[in-house]
Amino acid sequence: MPFIPIATTSLDGVTEQSFTVDDIPGVLWTPEHETGPRPLILMGHGGGLHKKAPGITARAARFAAEGGFAVAAIDAPNHGDRPRDEKFTRAAIDMRARLASGEDPATAVAGMHELLAGQAVADWQTVITAVQQLDQVGAGPVGYSGFSLGAGLGVPLVAAEPRIRAAVLGLLGVTGMAGTAVQVTVPVLFLLQWDDELVPRDQGLALFGALGSADKTLHANPGRHGQIPPLETGDALRFFVRHLGTPRG
Repeated sequence: MPFIPIATTSLDGVTEQSFTVDDIPGVLWTPEHETGPRPLILMGHGGGLHKKAPGITARAARFAAEGGFAVAAIDAPNHGDRPRDEKFTRAAIDMRARLASGEDPATAVAGMHELLAGQAVADWQTVITAVQQLDQVGAGPVGYSGFSLGAGLGVPLVAAEPRIRAAVLGLLGVTGMAGTAVQVTVPVLFLLQWDDELVPRDQGLALFGALGSADKTLHANPGRHGQIPPLETGDALRFFVRHLGTPRG
């Protein structure tokens, strides 16, 4: 499927280009005025968010400006600019009711991740193929970064997609993921919030243990779900430079 550009802006040395590929809405960030192939990093957003959520935009701009990477984000199925289907709407209502009733959050959320994962993996594979045909990206190594829903959809993607060479994941528990996690064999940086109210600590630790990667690192920080400290962005950038390289040498 072709990459169809929609709008382009530039700020602080980074070009931001909105696009669609097969009706999948996305954004591509690249270093301004730089040409030639470069590693591509995919960024998955959290539940209820979208491709240009503030955290995604800030990390993407830094990865492009400081690391020279191309960064792509897309709206997950039933998120952002994508239509909501009836099955998703029912599942979202059911999930909120189960959470309100005091059910284990990991169990309630796992069903939503399972519902979206199949389409999300196919969407990302389509977008990788299209974006890598661009002159400013090329067919180099690919990385993935995603937390919470971004990790729930990212673990199946990383397990299934051989073009992905390294991943930064986190804020996710092992429920519903153990069988897929063992198929993840690329280097992984895993982030865990010690006081996470949605992902019990033992669930996150169990998922880290289940990952099949021989090269995996755990970063645990105090704080609740989503309160990842800013320093982790720099650590993730250095992780990707180490495992994917950089066009800037």
